[in-house]
This record gives sequence, structure tokens and C-alpha cells, in this order.
Amino acid sequence: MNRNLDNILAHNEHFVVNKEYEKYATSKFPEKKMVILTCMDTRLTELLPKAMNLKNGDAKIIKNAGAIVLQPFGNIMRSILVALYALKAEEVVVVGHHDCGMTGLNSETMLQKMYDRGIAEDTVTTLKHAGIHLNRWLIGFDNVRDGVVNSVEIIRNHPLLPKNVPVHGLIIDPHTGALDLVINGYEY
Repeated sequence: MNRNLDNILAHNEHFVVNKEYEKYATSKFPEKKMVILTCMDTRLTELLPKAMNLKNGDAKIIKNAGAIVLQPFGNIMRSILVALYALKAEEVVVVGHHDCGMTGLNSETMLQKMYDRGIAEDTVTTLKHAGIHLNRWLIGFDNVRDGVVNSVEIIRNHPLLPKNVPVHGLIIDPHTGALDLVINGYEY
């Protein structure tokens, strides 16, 4: 098995001793006063900030699978509200991407993969009896544009979101960094 943790800790010791952290110094408040919800896709780790002309400290970046907001009162929305109310962000940008793994994600396929990796069917049955709707929770979207539009709508219509906060929707090409505008939040 790969020993990633050992490598991380060895690198970190060198990083701290040599004060390599100094070039990343910034405050907890986003310089460009924005919060970005994007996908956790590895291709976007460095590409997205470069494509959007962001440097360390410019924006709060929240990542999850597909840049999806499923629940108006879940962790993603809470993080967005914290960024707006406690960390001085003034606008929200949802950035999906082409070739996303959440496109066409099927809950039955996901459940089968869980079973294949040792999750007991009894566990899934118990969750279903407890009211956890796995078929809705483990689902993606038909196309990335719909995913971005749905997330923007949930955020924009949240009862705790100030009405003057623009919520934008973009799609990034994970190969070139080209951005497509889906929703211009200034128009609402």
C-alpha cells in the first residue's frame, strides 16, 4: 500500500523548517470578496485558480463532488453563508466542469461498488429504514449545465442569503481552463 501519509509528514517537516509557508501568507478574509463552489476534480486544483486569475487568499474555495448543492441546509450552504456573513465575501460563483464524474452518476452502481468493497447490505437497509434516501443522495446530474443551474438556484433562493448577493454560474474546461458563462448573477 502507498504510504502517502509518511511522505506528507516528511515533506511538511522540511516545508516548515525552511519557512516555505511564508510565500503563502494572507488573511482569512478573501481579497476578492468571493466564495467559489467547485468540483473536487484533481484537474482543477491548480487550473481553476489560474484560469480565474486567483492567487492564494483571493477567494474562499469550497469543493465537493460536482459542485452540487443538494440540500439548502447542508454543509455546503452553511459554508457559503459563513463566507458571506463572517468572512466578508460579497458574491458566490458556482463552477462546474466538462467531463465531470458526477454526470450520469447512478445510485445503484454506487451501491454495488460499496457492496463490492465490503459494506454490508444490512447497513444499507438500516439507512433506508432510518429515512436516508440513498437513491437521491448518491445521484449526479444529466449534464453539467443543469448541475450548475440547479446549484445556483438553490443558493440564490436560500432564505438566509441576502438578496443583493450575486450568484454566478460557470463551466470550466478541465483541459484548457476556458470558462463558459452559464448565469451572470449581476443580472438578477
